[in-house]
This record gives sequence, C-alpha cells and structure tokens, in this order.
Amino acid sequence: MLDGLGYFATAIVDLFSLGTLFNVAWATLLGISVGMLPGLTATLGLALLTTLTFKLAAGDAVMILICMYVGAIYGGSRSAILLNIPGTPANAATALDGFQLARAGRAGEAMGIATAGSFFGTLVGMLALAIFAPLLAETALGFQSYEFFWLAVFGVVISGRLTGMNDPLKGWIAGFLGLLVAMVGQEGVHAYARFAYGDPNLAGGFGLLPVLVGVFGFTEVLWVMKNPTYQAVKDAAGSVIPKIKAVVVHWITIIRSGLIGTFMGLVPGVGEDMGAWVSYAVARNTSRKKDEYGKGSVEGLISAETGNSAAVPGAIIPVLTLAIPGSAPAAVLLAALFIHGVRPGPLIMIENPAFVFHVTAMIFYASAAILVFGLLLTKPLLLVLRVSHIRLMPVIFVLCTVGAFAIASRLFDVWVMLGFGVLGLALRLLGFPMAPLVLGVVLGPILDVNLRRGLVLSDGSLMPFLTRPISVVLWVIILVTFMLGSEWFTSRLRRLTGRFMPKGPGDDGSPPPPGAP
Repeated sequence: MLDGLGYFATAIVDLFSLGTLFNVAWATLLGISVGMLPGLTATLGLALLTTLTFKLAAGDAVMILICMYVGAIYGGSRSAILLNIPGTPANAATALDGFQLARAGRAGEAMGIATAGSFFGTLVGMLALAIFAPLLAETALGFQSYEFFWLAVFGVVISGRLTGMNDPLKGWIAGFLGLLVAMVGQEGVHAYARFAYGDPNLAGGFGLLPVLVGVFGFTEVLWVMKNPTYQAVKDAAGSVIPKIKAVVVHWITIIRSGLIGTFMGLVPGVGEDMGAWVSYAVARNTSRKKDEYGKGSVEGLISAETGNSAAVPGAIIPVLTLAIPGSAPAAVLLAALFIHGVRPGPLIMIENPAFVFHVTAMIFYASAAILVFGLLLTKPLLLVLRVSHIRLMPVIFVLCTVGAFAIASRLFDVWVMLGFGVLGLALRLLGFPMAPLVLGVVLGPILDVNLRRGLVLSDGSLMPFLTRPISVVLWVIILVTFMLGSEWFTSRLRRLTGRFMPKGPGDDGSPPPPGAP
C-alpha cells in the first residue's frame, strides 16, 4: 500500500507542468459544460472528444479524456439542482434534494455542498484506484481464457440486471444484442468474415466508436428534439462556498458513499448512476432524519454526489486491470486507450506499471479542477444553461458525423453512426437500457476469442469452463442473477418460503385467541 501511494506521489510530480495544467483546465471546463446541458452525457462528450485526440500523445489524450469524464459527471449536478433536470443520468439522485434546496432559496449552498461531495468522492475512488488496481491486476494474472469468457458474460448479465431494474429481461436483450453486433466482421482467431455477405465494409466489422457516437450522440439528438425546451434560472441565490461544518458533520456519509460508489463502479456496466442511487438509499436507511430526504436534505445531496463521483475512478479500475469497462463512459475510455497504443489488462502492471499511477494522478488533477471551477466559476458557468436546444443539437449532429468519419475516413462509419442512432432511439422508446448494449459491443470480442481459445486448449471440452474454481464462482453468480431476475422463479420462491414460515394465530384457519386484534 505504501509503495502504491509513493508511486502516486511521484506521478503527481511527474505530470506537473504548465501544459498539463492547461489541458486539465480546458478539458474539465468543457466536461462541466457538457454535463450541465440536459440531453448531453459524459459518454457523448468522451466519444466526440476521442475522435479529436488522434494526433495527440497518448498521455495528453488520456489526461484530456479523464478530465472530461470527471467534469461531465460533476457538471450534471448544476442543472439537477437549478432545473430539476439531471444533466447526466448519474445526477438523477442529486435532483431529489438539490432542487428542493434551490426552491427554498439555498441554491448556492446546494451547489457548494454538491461540489464538496464530488471532490471528496473522487478522492476516495482515486485512493482505491491507487491501492487496489495493482492488486486486482496481480490477481487477474491467474485468469485464463475460461475465466475471461465468464467475466464477459458476467458483465453483460449484471449490467442488464441492474440497469433494467423494472424489467431485467429488457436489459439482457439489449446486452446480448450488443454481443451479436460485435460478432459482425472478421473473427479474432482465423480472420474469417462473419455476417459480411460479401461486403468488404461489413467484413471489417462495426467500429466501436461509430456505434458509441450513434447510440449516445445521434440518439440524444433525436431524443432531445422530442422534448420541450427548458427554462434556465437567471441566478444562483447565496454563496457557493460551503461552510466547513456543513461538510465535516457528514464525514461518515462521505466515506461510506465514496466506498459504495467505488464498488458500484467496479461492477461491469453499472456505473455512476447506480453509485449515486445506492449511496443515496443506504444514507437514507441509516439516517436519523429520514423524513427530510426528498424535501431538501443536505445529507441526501452529499451522499448522491459523493457516490456518483467515486464511481468514476471505480469504473476505471477494471478498465486498466481487466480491459473491461465499469460504465458506458469507461467503455469509450477503453476504446481510446487501444487507439493510442495503451494495452490495458492484467499485464499492465508488468509492461507499463507507471501508467496506472499516472492515471490516478490525472484523476487527482481533475478533482482539483472541479473544486476550483465549482466554487469560483459557478455563476459564469450558469450561462451554459441558456443555450437553446435549437442551436445546440445541429452542432452536436455535425460533431457526431465528423467524429464518426474521422476515425477511419470511411463513409461507412457515418452510416453506422446514423443506423445505430435510429436503433438507439427505437430501443429507448421501448424502454431498453443503453448501457448493456454498449457493454455487449465492447465485451463481444473478449467473449468470442476466449471461448474459442479455451475450446482449443481443452480439445473441445467444456469441462474447464465449468470446473475451474473462479469459473465456478462466476457461472454460479450468473445463474443466480438470471433466476432472481425471473418473475416465474421469484414468485415460486416467495410461495415456497411462505410455506415454511411459522404461522401466526389464525393463519391456519383457526380462530384467533380472545383479545387478539
């Protein structure tokens, strides 16, 4: 642990320069602006910005993308507090109490508390990244193709279950649709073109970034244009500098929410919104003032913002150590790492150990930037909220088109972007979550290659997939997740447990004793 913190301190010093500070400043500010605008998301911002970083050095590009990521998740709290419209899905829980505080004339205080929560949440997740990423990478060195196959299935299944809470089946359908999309093109063992039908463009497969830009960019353009325009507030009442006492008194909530958010970020495909909701739910259940939640609770606001910000470095941990994204924005970051020649995975601590700690230092600089911008530039930043959809959406559409084309200079990628944008809109209208779809596209090659490689190593036997210790744990968790998501199974489970529960007076049909209610 001490060695990791020492490497982290060294990385902070190594990255310190005027060029670094300039990139941190503009990228974080751009991220906050993207996050503030309802309809734009961290995933969209990362996808568009990735297409503009091809010519940059790998370190500079990753720094810019991480600052965009951290800034966008934080920036969504501004519109959540002032408009009751979450700037990103990760800020939905923030709106519950933040908007109520704003309505009570405490908008400045609410934004200051949210800034403090985001800052400390990012720090908690950052420390977890510095400490646990090397340990996880070392553990993952024992993984073989059998474990990586189940890990890919696990990511899709868990993501579908948690993002499709009301109907897990829709989440699983979206996830396995993403896996099918990933099967198009040359397979990874013998380079045989699958589902190409003689078309050389299809033989190359669907590029990850055009798919992401379409699903999260063009879909958002179509979706936002359906919604009525919003009215921005003219000012934020009160000072945005939070009182130290108001933050310190909730230190237990900050640490607990930071750890919960980090853990939720670790789970493949779950991400920042679940980090916020779970942190908020736990804080409410353990609070002495439950009745204040949803009515302007400072504790509720700080728990939500701490949870979603801590999930950002949490989602980056599996990106670096397993090459599996913890959230949709992390999936874009993973694609950007490959584009810039970085090979994430279990070997990263052997091939490029300093990079993990440089990423941790980048998150530190981004967290410092959101603290400075959040406390000093909130009122000027509110002008971003006055940009109308009518002017904004055409610009976003142009960026989506240019970004999709710039990746490989293929017109086919533009059609891919448009096609997946329309598909994303149709799925969203039908209530399908997008995160499992994206995760399926990302994990499809991992699942395919490791399944076939495992079958080659075992001479076609499936037994190693089912009998190796880690594989057993993973497929049992997957099976239990499927069963708990099945209404047929859960209804019979409730009936069975009810049958064996001890019966109270009168439950067996006998009359209750005298005096019983």
